[in-house]
Amino acid sequence: DKTVSLRKDLSEMHEWITQAEEEYLERDFEYKTPDELQKAVEELKRAKEEAMQKEVKVKLITDSVNNFIAKAPPAAHEALKKELDVLITSYQRLCSRLNGKCKTLEEVWACWRELLSYLDTENKWLSEIELKLKATENIQGGAEEISESLDSLERLMRHPEDNRNQIRELAQTLTDGGVLDELINEKLEKFNTRWEELQQAAVRRQKSLEQSIQSAQETDKTLRLVQESLAVIDKQLAAYIADRVDAAQVPQEAQ
Repeated sequence: DKTVSLRKDLSEMHEWITQAEEEYLERDFEYKTPDELQKAVEELKRAKEEAMQKEVKVKLITDSVNNFIAKAPPAAHEALKKELDVLITSYQRLCSRLNGKCKTLEEVWACWRELLSYLDTENKWLSEIELKLKATENIQGGAEEISESLDSLERLMRHPEDNRNQIRELAQTLTDGGVLDELINEKLEKFNTRWEELQQAAVRRQKSLEQSIQSAQETDKTLRLVQESLAVIDKQLAAYIADRVDAAQVPQEAQ
């Protein structure tokens, strides 16, 4: 009987839709690791593709029902048409929900990858600060050389806040949704602790270099005054020698 066959096809398709909804849309998902999140994205993509492939089956069932209705007595029309309408509505709703959830998870995955990228960029910058702090730890030289080191450190510290703001926003977006919250909080705590420590160390080093520059400048000034004084004395002594002045005649200069 054609009606029985059509109802069987409709029933099987309804069962598949119900199973897909339970498997991919009704379950509560928790993403505690990147692997779990990535696996969920891949599963949703497969489910979305499978649902799209079922469109051919839905069209065949629709055509079969419509062809049957066109030839069957009116009494058989209403029930089958109603079942077909329910099937089409359920199928379209499933596809829409799968597309929506898949898009959401893909955006979440992209958000996670973007967060990692920003963290990597900022940690590289922090590593540069570490190297710079080590290089200026026991710096030797005059005021000019120390001043160049200070300028170099200050240029490095003029780092925009944009990346750090992005890290905060991306992390907030993910953790608000309960995605990778423990892992993200751990990474953020480690990053923020390192950032604060290096910022404080850099500020201390800047003050230390400024003091070193001041000391070097004072030393340079003292040396210059001594050199000027020696030049005057040397000139005076040279004049005494030229005039054959005896040391006993100028006891102060003789001392």
